[in-house]
Formats: sequence, C-alpha cells, structure tokens
Amino acid sequence: ENMTDASKLVHLLPQTNQVIALHTIIRDKHTKRADFIFYSDRLIRLLIEEGLGALPFKEKQVETPCGIYHGAEFAANLCGVSIIRAGESMEAGLRQVCQNIRIGKILIQRDEETAEPKLYYSKLPHDIAKRNVLLLDPMLATGGSAIKAIDVLIEKGCPAENIVFLNLFASPEGIHAMKKAHPAVKIVTTA
Repeated sequence: ENMTDASKLVHLLPQTNQVIALHTIIRDKHTKRADFIFYSDRLIRLLIEEGLGALPFKEKQVETPCGIYHGAEFAANLCGVSIIRAGESMEAGLRQVCQNIRIGKILIQRDEETAEPKLYYSKLPHDIAKRNVLLLDPMLATGGSAIKAIDVLIEKGCPAENIVFLNLFASPEGIHAMKKAHPAVKIVTTA
C-alpha cells in the first residue's frame, strides 16, 4: 500500500488557533451543554467549508457591472448524506452553507450476532449517481459504519471519487480501514 497516495486523500483542517480553541472548548469536561453545541456547530461549519473546497469545480464566466469575471462553480450537483444518528448533528451546518441542498440518510448498526455493520435503512436522492456527495458523521473510529455507508453509495452508482467523508474526529485505525476499503474517497477531518 502506498501511504503517500492515500495521504493525499486525507485532509486535516489547518490547525489554526481558532480550530485549536474550538477543540479545547468541546473537549473540556466542564463545558456546559449549550456551549458544547454552539462551538461544535462552529467547528462543523468550518469543516463543511473545507469539504466543499475538496469537490471538483469548473470555470465559469459571469458579467459584472465592471466587465467579465472569470470565476468557478461546482462541477456537479451536490448532496449531503448523513449516517444516522450522529451525522444528523451536521445537517444544520450543511444547510447553513448550502441552501436547499438535498440530504439523504443511511442507518447502519452493528448486527448483534456477527458484530458487523449492517444496513438498516437508506433514503437517498434518486439521482445520487450524478452528484458529488458530502458524507456526514462526526466520528471516524473503526471505520465500519463509514465503509458500509460508502458501499451503499457505490451500489447506488455513486463513483467513490465523488464522495467526500466529513468528520470532526478521525482515528488512525479508522483512516487506515477507510483507505484500504475505499482508497478513492476523500476524508476531511478537524482532528
């Protein structure tokens, strides 16, 4: 396995003083619930903005009052997919950044007999194969749920390279499992 290639597809949010301060607040066991939610939401919005930057863009020219502006636009329609339940905590941040975005849902739980991740429910946009997907789950621990969710998206025709997995916390074990199972999926994380 070539870890240099894999590391290009794992992007750590720049560890600015702001990001470190937000992590300090949400990791402090004395932080009040309302503050935890407020500062987690701020971190989620920063993560989503960074994730949007990992998507493909194409050139676009627009006419301004001062002439032509050479800009950019997303190369394809977007959608979010949250891994129920924790991923739903990231939906509001996504909607604040991307108005009217379609959001699908996937529920994965461990099978009690096999301890393997099992798909229990999915509701996805019918045209998901043509969209770039921001997959939402705040925690990448072992990678089992994320891998299963990506399997579902690929089965629905979504190319792996069109998926960006956004999470607040990623363990080395989870990153390794994800890169082994789905090397083309980009991971964007804050820690």
